[in-house]
Amino acid sequence: MAKRILSAFAIIFMFVIQALAGTGAEGYFTIHNNTEQNILIGFYTNDGSGWSSNWIDGSDVEPGQVLKAEFTADTGNCAQTLQVGWLSSDGGEVLDDPIDIDICDASNVYLDDNEIYYD
Repeated sequence: MAKRILSAFAIIFMFVIQALAGTGAEGYFTIHNNTEQNILIGFYTNDGSGWSSNWIDGSDVEPGQVLKAEFTADTGNCAQTLQVGWLSSDGGEVLDDPIDIDICDASNVYLDDNEIYYD
């Protein structure tokens, strides 16, 4: 019985991982909150024409969680500036330093405690 449950869990896990795979070129990517204690509450991009609205508005991403982000426009500049917001102790938002990203090449965006990077 335990082997069946473990096997079923492994199969479900593989489907989840496959569902999260993707690339910005296909219109979506996965955001990974790899921090130890920080809750992600904001994800913003800027293609040179101003900051976007919050991509994840209303979706808090707890440490260790992932979230699939999808493009809402069919066209756009691949070169973007990215900025993330973290939940502050008073319930507000603390913005991280912006970084440049090629959003069309990004399959995953990793948010670590002291680093943000993508692949």
